[in-house]
Amino acid sequence: MVDARAQAFAADPVLIRRMGDRRRGIGFDQLLTLLQATAPDCIAAFHVWNRDGTRAEQCGNGLRCIAAWLARAGEIALGTEARLQTDSDVATVRVHAAHDVEVSMGEPDFTPAAVGYAATAVGPPYRLQLAAGVIELDVVSMGNPHAVVAVDDLAAPALESLGPALTAHAAFAHGVNAGFVRVLDRTHLALRVHERGAGWTQACGSGACAAMAVLRATGRVDAEVEVALPGGTLGIRWDGPGARLWMRGPAAFVYAGVWLDARGA
Repeated sequence: MVDARAQAFAADPVLIRRMGDRRRGIGFDQLLTLLQATAPDCIAAFHVWNRDGTRAEQCGNGLRCIAAWLARAGEIALGTEARLQTDSDVATVRVHAAHDVEVSMGEPDFTPAAVGYAATAVGPPYRLQLAAGVIELDVVSMGNPHAVVAVDDLAAPALESLGPALTAHAAFAHGVNAGFVRVLDRTHLALRVHERGAGWTQACGSGACAAMAVLRATGRVDAEVEVALPGGTLGIRWDGPGARLWMRGPAAFVYAGVWLDARGA
């Protein structure tokens, strides 16, 4: 995360790719730039940049990390609510404790247009032709586009190619985040996500929200679930249509540093 309120920072795609390199740079899935808010009652705004230098509309885990960082800096009091401005919405955040953050992710939007999906048949679920065959999926926007595929085995070798193929499929005008979810029971899910611009990720907050929303809308899970991802577990709560979806989980400060790059931005 870069606090661009107090320093000049040009978010150049070439620079972001160098910074995101896990061998020669900092290493990240997304870079978050903290900005002055223009929406009323918001304490800050932020932009999200993928590791490949492209912009992302939303980042649920990033939103929690920013809230935790602002609390650590004394700009959000523990146990209180605050509002942050995203590209598409104003999000409410609740910092319950230094490493325990809950955020409102808005109401899920299940219309194909919301994710730029050119549906050729009535759904959901939708059927999509890939090189490996036809798969069934659901689509939902959590401020960014998601395709959700229910699977029985998250370790199936076929997913290694299905993830990238689905993310870049031409049926999605702007690409899509591909989530593969296994229902363990009505309150527990397991999930893997292949993200646009970042690839397979250890954790995807908006992807966890998307998977729960799809399963909740089709009656397969309860209003509160835990979603286990490779990097940790998130709590998701959604009461259904007309209600905002909430995500809660840990956020840990790792380090601060100074970026020195002779090539500059």
